[in-house]
Amino acid sequence: MGRLDGKRALITGGTTGIGFAIAERFLHEGAAVAVTGRDPGLGKRAEGVLRGVGDACFQRADAADPDAVLQSVAAAVDHLGALDILVNNAGIGVDARLLDTTLADFDRVMNVNLRGCLLYAQAAYPHLARRRGCMIHIASDAGVWGEQAIGLYSVSKAAVLMLGKMLALDGGPDGVRSNVLCPGDTWPGMRHMAPPGQDHRPGSGDWPVPPIGRIGEARDVAAAAVFYASGEAEFITGTSLLVDGGMTAGYLQRERSG
Repeated sequence: MGRLDGKRALITGGTTGIGFAIAERFLHEGAAVAVTGRDPGLGKRAEGVLRGVGDACFQRADAADPDAVLQSVAAAVDHLGALDILVNNAGIGVDARLLDTTLADFDRVMNVNLRGCLLYAQAAYPHLARRRGCMIHIASDAGVWGEQAIGLYSVSKAAVLMLGKMLALDGGPDGVRSNVLCPGDTWPGMRHMAPPGQDHRPGSGDWPVPPIGRIGEARDVAAAAVFYASGEAEFITGTSLLVDGGMTAGYLQRERSG
């Protein structure tokens, strides 16, 4: 038996990276999943792979578009029959200091990273409340200890941490849990972490190796998401969990040779 047998999950930004890994792991754990994304080509490709594992579908949606959010939640519930788990994973960023960030980029990032989380939480909540379900919001270690090079992204993810707590308070009477995962640098990196005015760039940054000895992988975040979504976490809400290999534990003094 899987840890999520019979559960139904909606995962935003689930066509690549961390979102896709969560969807794939949820399927292996017995859940049925719906994933969203803006790119129909990536969506159909992801849907094809996921359907090779279990019951999965793709819904095209931009988390910044309120109508698209409502439509994707309705379509997911129609396909799945119910909703137990919402994973707010869709996110973008700007590779710039906060002082160098334009107002247009500020609005674009906050509309996806923060407002999008709230829109999905509000749209999914009635369905989650019927089944005492849960929300998992994907923030970042950058929301815990800010990263100057991606200042706006850090601000948006710090806000997601508080959003997760407030939704835990709101959801408590209905048994709807809300928790936040904070990944560190995770291979292969965000597609939508781009220079100002650009939509995305390929590749990842020049990352320092965490104390644990390796760069994080999407499967690491997916494993934590399974725990939060499972019955093992039924008394856990309003929390955040770092999945960063120890990077935020403190400055690491490397041994010097010679």
